[in-house]
Amino acid sequence: MNRPLIPWLKRAALLLCLAVLVSGCGHAAYTNRSQLLLIGEGQEMQLGLQAAQDVLKKEKESSDLLQTERVRRVGWRIAMAANKPEYKWEFHLIEKNDVNAFCLPGGKVFVYTGILNLTTSNDELAAVMGHEIAHALERHGAERMSQALMLQVGGQAASIAIGSSVGPVASEVFGQAYGIGAQVGVMLPHNRTQESEADEVGMILAAKAGYEPAGALSLWRKMDAYAKSKGKSQPEWLSTHPSTTQRIADIQAKMDAIRAKYFQPQYLN
Repeated sequence: MNRPLIPWLKRAALLLCLAVLVSGCGHAAYTNRSQLLLIGEGQEMQLGLQAAQDVLKKEKESSDLLQTERVRRVGWRIAMAANKPEYKWEFHLIEKNDVNAFCLPGGKVFVYTGILNLTTSNDELAAVMGHEIAHALERHGAERMSQALMLQVGGQAASIAIGSSVGPVASEVFGQAYGIGAQVGVMLPHNRTQESEADEVGMILAAKAGYEPAGALSLWRKMDAYAKSKGKSQPEWLSTHPSTTQRIADIQAKMDAIRAKYFQPQYLN
């Protein structure tokens, strides 16, 4: 009675391959890294807009006009350097003591007041905002959703195939192992790749906007000290982010070349 599953699996695999070949090819801006993109940019931007509206319903915007203006000024300069006019850029300062910032697809940027304690210079703030804007520019959100979709379909198909030959118990065990293996072996390393890419592209954007790319180096040294003061650490292989030590080393290795190629010192800081 399991024989009808085999043609279904073949058809599913064929359709999946066709979807990847037809709509999944893309390359990241600046780094030219190959990307799997199964979600259109318009759809991704709509999802970002919906998410931004949800954030603004739940979070309180800061009443500090000077810091809000600072965030917007730095953000707009980097947005201009990103040269993505189809994005509807917005910059929000959220009153929360979290050391955090993010940019949703379509250019909705949120900075938490807690991170301003570490970004005492505009160069450091530009490093934060350049990094987050780079995530949107490189379409990392759509890439992660596309990869998750591929993993989900692949896992279901393989689980069905194994279940048809060795029974439901073994199939369930495989499903659990596939989930763990996919998360640790694929999704997390890929997210670390995106984080490193956002560091590099973020420095490029900051430099093009007239900010000193060395701001990223001083920022991550502060972040390292902050994390150690809070006793926060976990193995890199179980993290979505590179280790701070690796991050600082990568920034140092790329900083001078980025400055020489992209830095526009004619802008006032």
